[in-house]
Amino acid sequence: MANNGLLLINLGSPNSIHPSDVRKYLKEFLSDPRVIDINPLSRWLLLNLIILPFRTKKSAHAYSTIWTDKGSPLVQHTAELALKIQNKLGSSIKVNYAMRYQTPSINKAIDDFQRHGIDHITVLPLFPQYSSAANGSAVEAVFQHVKHQWNTSNIEILGEFYDHQGYINAFAENGKKILKDFTPERIIFSFHGLPERHCIKSDESGGKHCLQKDNCCETIIAANRRCYRAQCFKTAHELANALSIPQQSWEIAFQSRLGRTPWIKPYFDERIEILAQQGVKNIVVFSPSFVADCLETLEEIAIRAKRDFIDAGGNDLKLIPSLNANDLWVDGIIQILRERSKLPIKT
Repeated sequence: MANNGLLLINLGSPNSIHPSDVRKYLKEFLSDPRVIDINPLSRWLLLNLIILPFRTKKSAHAYSTIWTDKGSPLVQHTAELALKIQNKLGSSIKVNYAMRYQTPSINKAIDDFQRHGIDHITVLPLFPQYSSAANGSAVEAVFQHVKHQWNTSNIEILGEFYDHQGYINAFAENGKKILKDFTPERIIFSFHGLPERHCIKSDESGGKHCLQKDNCCETIIAANRRCYRAQCFKTAHELANALSIPQQSWEIAFQSRLGRTPWIKPYFDERIEILAQQGVKNIVVFSPSFVADCLETLEEIAIRAKRDFIDAGGNDLKLIPSLNANDLWVDGIIQILRERSKLPIKT
């Protein structure tokens, strides 16, 4: 019988591509005050009068282009990852997975642990770089549920792993498989974007460092140690080093921006158009803020960005597959658990 539990948390997905399910997902996701961090009335008006009426149908169509017979790729890959980790860890540690939004829910995963007599739970949010909108929200959801338990679970939270070698090596190996047969003029490390204010709020110097100068993210220091953009820069540098990519051949960009407020730059969609106009014909894109392929990788990059790049004059854009449930990533997670958790993992 297992005495310890491991909970893997990913972001989430609609339960189907039907517009009603997509609307339900978007409403839950974008109602989170850590995601849209404005006053509640403004958030409600923005969501219910602008985003949901105009974005639901478009998002449902985007999901339809990547949906599989098994449903959401994100949920499918996360489930497969959890199963492989369970097989590696054996029966002494029970592994569950959950989505921050929609199903399977964090609440049900924690309740399942308790039903199995497990009240020591290690939580690993599957977000490599820290953001309040992802990591912070997942951790908050765990404790929001636990605080209502009569017999509360003992929770261990594992932090971000943006520069952990298990994660870096797994992504680098995925890249090598593409780069051995395809030579791009440019490699882009594209990360999910955030509003600039999220980085400024993470600045532990009280706003004196983050986004105050062009090179503020080049080095991790005390002020920006939890800054999402700075951690993305560190990930990109580690990956470029692991792949021996010359400095002049790669760059960093940020995708998926929403609304009119300033988001962290450079913008991925603008960069690929500029590169095409400059005569760059072939691009390879890594998306290291996602450890499982999802809408933002499969549709936004592999389909839409590729089309836009070709329309602007490029020849080909190839997406490096995410880590999903590949064996090297499973080993990477086991390594993270062994080094950072109190789980009884056999060496």
